[in-house]
Amino acid sequence: MSPAKRLSAPVAPGSTIGILGGGQLGRMLALAAARLGLKTHIYCDEDDAPAFDVCHARTFARYDDERSLAHFAIGCDAVTFEFENVPARTAAFVAERTPLNPGARALALTQDRLEEKNFVASLGLQTPAFHAVSSPEEARAAFAAINGPSVLKTRRFGYDGKGQAKTLSADDVVNAWTAFEDAPSILEAFIDFEFEASIIGARGQDGDFVAYDPPQNVHENHILRRSTVPSRLSAAQAAQARHIARRIADALEYAGVLAVELFVTKDGALLVNEIAPRVHNSGHWTIDACLVSQFEQHIRAVAGWPLGSPERHADAVMENIIGQEAADWHKLSESCGALHLYGKKELRAGRKMGHITRLGPKTSAH
Repeated sequence: MSPAKRLSAPVAPGSTIGILGGGQLGRMLALAAARLGLKTHIYCDEDDAPAFDVCHARTFARYDDERSLAHFAIGCDAVTFEFENVPARTAAFVAERTPLNPGARALALTQDRLEEKNFVASLGLQTPAFHAVSSPEEARAAFAAINGPSVLKTRRFGYDGKGQAKTLSADDVVNAWTAFEDAPSILEAFIDFEFEASIIGARGQDGDFVAYDPPQNVHENHILRRSTVPSRLSAAQAAQARHIARRIADALEYAGVLAVELFVTKDGALLVNEIAPRVHNSGHWTIDACLVSQFEQHIRAVAGWPLGSPERHADAVMENIIGQEAADWHKLSESCGALHLYGKKELRAGRKMGHITRLGPKTSAH
C-alpha cells in the first residue's frame, strides 16, 4: 500500500473538495464550501442523495468500485467524508491518490466502539466501564464485572440507537448478543446521567485548535431531538470539555471537525460516550448562531486554510425535524426560526428530514 498523500499547500478557491457520502451532512458541507468559492464533488452509492442537489460534480457508484473511486480522487484537490461508516479500504484507496482528512486512523478507530473506548481510556479520559463481548462466556463475565444495569452495543455499524440493547442480567446480555447474530460487541455500564452534552472541536493541519460552546442535548428514542446553547455546564466543565476534544484531536493528529458526546454525571464528571470524526448533528446550530459554522470550519481544515472563529453571537435551540414532522413544512416555514430542510423525498419514521434553529440574545459566555 502506498503512503497517504499530504496537502503541500492550501487549496485555492475554485478548487474541488471531494466528499465521500451524500447525506445531509455532505449537503451542508457542500453549501459551506460554495460560500468559500470552493467546488464539491460528491461520491455516494445512493442515487437520490441529498447532497447531489447542491454540488458541482457527482459520482453515483459503490464504495468498492475502484475505477470510479480513482476517477473521483484524481479529480479532487482534497477529500473528506461525511459519515464514519465509509469502508476503511475505500478511504485508504482514496488517500493514496488525494489528501484525505480526517485521516484513515481516525476513521478506523471510530468504526469500532471497543477500539475507540480503549483509545480514550489510554489518554486518561473517563468513560463508562466497558468490556468486550464475543462469546456467551464473555457476556456473563462482562456483566459480572459491571454488576448492574448495562448496555450491549455492537462494536461496528450502530447509530441512533441501532445495535444497542439495555441489559439487567447476565442472561439479558447473552440473549442480546445472540439477537445481534453473535456480532463482536461491547458491554458498557449504564450511566444514570444528569444530562447529555457534546463538544464540537476543529483542528487544522497546522495543529491549531478551536472549539464551539458545548451544547446540552436531549435524545428521544435514541435520536437527537434538541441541542441548546448555552448549556448547563459550568465554566470549568466547559473548559474540561474543550480539553477532552483537544486531547483526542492532538493524539490522532486530526484535521477537520470532530464531536465528542459526553455524559454529565450527577456529581459533575464528564464521561466520554462516543467520538464522531465529522461534523455532527449537535453542531447544526452553528450555521445560524456563529460567524463560522462547523461545516465551514471543516472545509477550512480539509482545504488547509486557517481555522475561523468559533465564537457564538446568539443563544440557540436547534431541533431536529424527524419523519412525518416534515410534512408540516408550510407551518414550520412560518415559525420564528431558521428552517433547514434536507431535500429527502421519502418520509420515514426516525429519519432526520431537517432542522430548525431558534435564536435569542446571547446570555452566557459558554
